[in-house]
Amino acid sequence: MKILVIEDNESVASMIELFFSKEGIEGEFIKDGRIGYQRAKEADWDCLIIDWMLPNMEGITICRKLRTEDYTGPIIMLTAKDSESDQVLGLEMGADDYVTKPFSPLTLMARIKAVTRRYTPQTSEQKQNGIIQTTHFTLNENTREVLRDGEPIDNLTPKEFDLLHHFIQHPKQVFSREQLLDSVWGYDFYGDDRTVDVHIKRLRTKISTADNPFFHTVWGVGYRFDETTGETK
Repeated sequence: MKILVIEDNESVASMIELFFSKEGIEGEFIKDGRIGYQRAKEADWDCLIIDWMLPNMEGITICRKLRTEDYTGPIIMLTAKDSESDQVLGLEMGADDYVTKPFSPLTLMARIKAVTRRYTPQTSEQKQNGIIQTTHFTLNENTREVLRDGEPIDNLTPKEFDLLHHFIQHPKQVFSREQLLDSVWGYDFYGDDRTVDVHIKRLRTKISTADNPFFHTVWGVGYRFDETTGETK
């Protein structure tokens, strides 16, 4: 696993680097936000770990700019900000997860494994299998490509793909936020269940059409995915 860590706190970076060496992870560490942003675009990373507060460019800005430029790799934010609004802001800017300081290396490792566990590199052999076809969507489970009505949707994050994949396999079924955290995130989530709301909102923006938002809110329960109607509920 190859991970870029953009963190200017030397003690935090040293702790992560020591743990990475024990886990056999190849880590590259950068202290400057602007340099880290450029480096993130220069290589293929299994995961980006970005501190919120950085010199020259804040982590939240790095995350937003990368997502605007269609970067689709996993991003974990490190932050000392523990308010709900700050955490939701980080997710809205494109982070897949966040870890609040102070944290243990084991917690960080659990989050890394969670956001990367379903990512599979593209190979010509894998493109022959794992295709899910629905009325409007084509999902390739191996290459993690998504088409809507034959047009590619290229800017989904790994967690957004996982969420769409889950719903497409269970059309019209209603899921609570807790069920989605358990099924899609797949670990004991320490944050707020509004994480689900943020990811659903981002997915609606990316995949909806004028005729159908696809994701429907079932008030007091959760969400369902329905391709057969444009009715918003």
